[in-house]
Amino acid sequence: MIKKLDLYIIRKFLGTFFFAILLIITISVVFDFSEHIDEFIEKDAPFSAVIFDYYLNFIPYFANLFSALFTFIAVIFFTSKMAYNSEIIAILSSGISFRRMLFPYFISALIIGSMSFALSNYIIPPANKKRIEFTMKYIKNKFVNKEKNIHRQIKPGEYIYMRNWENSNKVGYKFSIEKFEGKRLVSKLTSRRIVWNSDKNKWKINDYFIRNIDIEGNETFEKGKAKDTTLNFLPKEFGSKKYVVEAMTLPQLNDYIEQQTMRGDSNINAYKIEKYKRFSNAFSAFILTLIGVSLASRKIRGGIGLHLGLGLLLSFSFILFMQITVVFATNGSMSPMLAVWLPNIIFAFIAGFLYRVAPK
Repeated sequence: MIKKLDLYIIRKFLGTFFFAILLIITISVVFDFSEHIDEFIEKDAPFSAVIFDYYLNFIPYFANLFSALFTFIAVIFFTSKMAYNSEIIAILSSGISFRRMLFPYFISALIIGSMSFALSNYIIPPANKKRIEFTMKYIKNKFVNKEKNIHRQIKPGEYIYMRNWENSNKVGYKFSIEKFEGKRLVSKLTSRRIVWNSDKNKWKINDYFIRNIDIEGNETFEKGKAKDTTLNFLPKEFGSKKYVVEAMTLPQLNDYIEQQTMRGDSNINAYKIEKYKRFSNAFSAFILTLIGVSLASRKIRGGIGLHLGLGLLLSFSFILFMQITVVFATNGSMSPMLAVWLPNIIFAFIAGFLYRVAPK
């Protein structure tokens, strides 16, 4: 059952957390606005779009991005104050075990972790879509696809190739499409270039040559200057994948990963990392909470400042370690799931050690 002491700690925890988040968001919005005000004026960004499309969607994204860090800072800050006011000593002296004292902390971590999970998977992605559209239109330059020798499986048995793709005018050069039945090639189309016709929502293939092969090995040929056709891929698939996945809810992201795995996308690890981070970030609230309580519940020379310093060192080490493992998964052979969860696993052992040596 939740007691008065539990409610006291929960109020302290969540109150400190939301105050810290509100403070950092206010500072971030001010700095971001001062940094981008020239772009807003130069590109005639409407004031309503700046407020409702950008900053209104910027706030939940930024708050969730640093929720784990500020969970840790909140725990360190108010627990350290309780320790130096002798409140921790009074709680433990009254017969309440250290383990029981952790109960309201984990209730608060559960609330924050659940909020983070819901925001990451269902609320922020639709908001990100508007924020990213505004960013690409008024702040950043248009995305340029630098990928060369693009290979895709657009559906089972059907493969496309492009030497390169120009995102600005939606043109692919040295295009080919091969169709297989089992392991047998039945058709191959080669073309000088392929262009997306946005009015017809179709592809226009220029200077094409088609080679058809029947089951007996007989070949027929066809060539022409241009023709419109429908293919199982769209120009947006060659845009910035980072922004695409950030605007997807969890079910959409799962479907997208399945689709891109079938197509042999070389960036598949990046999409899996995005998916696993949405789970690991929510779970990290529990680990960082346990570290914070175990670290800050003891009186040490140096006071709250030393507790906060140690807390910031550990939290930034956690973030840095996660970035390093993500790089290994993106550019190396490390499993995306292991890369995302490894910082949680290692810091869980640190949390266990600090819990064992915490005053009880």
